[in-house]
Amino acid sequence: MHRAAILGESLEDSRKFGWNTPEKIHHTWEKMTEEIQNYIASLNWGYRVALREKKVKYFNGYAQFVDQHKIKAVDKKQNETFHTAKHFIIATGERPRYPDCMGAREFGITSDDLFSLPYCPGKTLLVGASYVSLECAGFLRGIGLDVTVMVRSILLRGFDQDIAEKIGTHMSEQCEIKFIRPCIPKKIEQVESGLPGLLRVTGSMVDSGELVVGEYNTVIFAVGRDACTSNIGLNAVGVRINPKNGKIPTTAEQTNIPHIFAVGDILEGKLELTPVAIEAGTLLANRLYGNGQRQCDYQNVPTTVFTPLEYGCIGYSEEKAIEKYGDDNIEVYHTNFMPLEWTLPKKNENICYAKIICLKPEDERVVGFHYLGPNAGEVTQGFAVGIKKGATKADFDSTIGIHPTCSEVFTTLSVTRRSGESIRQKGC
Repeated sequence: MHRAAILGESLEDSRKFGWNTPEKIHHTWEKMTEEIQNYIASLNWGYRVALREKKVKYFNGYAQFVDQHKIKAVDKKQNETFHTAKHFIIATGERPRYPDCMGAREFGITSDDLFSLPYCPGKTLLVGASYVSLECAGFLRGIGLDVTVMVRSILLRGFDQDIAEKIGTHMSEQCEIKFIRPCIPKKIEQVESGLPGLLRVTGSMVDSGELVVGEYNTVIFAVGRDACTSNIGLNAVGVRINPKNGKIPTTAEQTNIPHIFAVGDILEGKLELTPVAIEAGTLLANRLYGNGQRQCDYQNVPTTVFTPLEYGCIGYSEEKAIEKYGDDNIEVYHTNFMPLEWTLPKKNENICYAKIICLKPEDERVVGFHYLGPNAGEVTQGFAVGIKKGATKADFDSTIGIHPTCSEVFTTLSVTRRSGESIRQKGC
């Protein structure tokens, strides 16, 4: 869906490159979702086939621990089967959360619902400031919908806040996405039924208590996710969980019960990313059955937020680096930059941004990498190898950049935040 929005923008830009595209371009929601769901179905089928080829038994059922080495599984026909094992790995993931708001469950949907929604959502309110909320807001606006985001406090909690505010500014000023902040929803009422229908949302401004009322066709909640650890019998075998969020504390993916392990989003204090869960699970399997020793590195993990202006990062945010090492021990190099492909469409010169956070006592080892611009995932992935291997600022400086790319900006960074010098772009 993010790609659909990018293609729409590219069609608009293409006229500056000589393409005679129609002045009015139209997006068909139903066609997009049909293709996406067909792709997801093919993925699921592929996984089933791969499991069968590897002689892995697959049971589709709801599992609960009933004893230290036994689980009960109940299928959709309510048939019960029991399974025993030497080791267990819990990988149940999370599900979207609904806020404590009148009418939320009756009339709102979550991001999980959006991806298979059979009708165009129309004028949409996103509630939340997570990457899921901002990503959904971005691609809905990108395909031409009227989009508003209701934010309780900060954007992209857990990410670098300097970058988060730049993303918010871009979405507001360049994408014309409306933000209501700081605000929390209080009530959702149905004005008209239909697909999508019409809903009236009442919110309360956090600072003043002032009520804000708006009407939308669809309300999407992206206010976080809850760990799927209740009702699976963890109390029956003594697995400890954090009662506040349902997450499982682990050491090297091992719970407090030696033969029970956990991976993925349900881990306490770990990154909620699919590739991280895959890596942790693979390494755990190797340690259990293949004489492996390596453990998952949860710190130097590259990731990307697919907002309209994409954001890639590795390692520490600026706030976390200061908290861990102290302000005097870090040096921040940063700059704005202008992608060459943005010059003909005459886009804003000072939106894209690059920053690295260096640890001065260790020869300016790079402990934080932040990129705001096109193709963030592709840019960030390559630098992840160097940072994982302990690359320093000197290593970045001695690397020859590929011109004209966005990535090359990291090989020529010279302005530090401490210097106070301007980083504004002065031309390509």
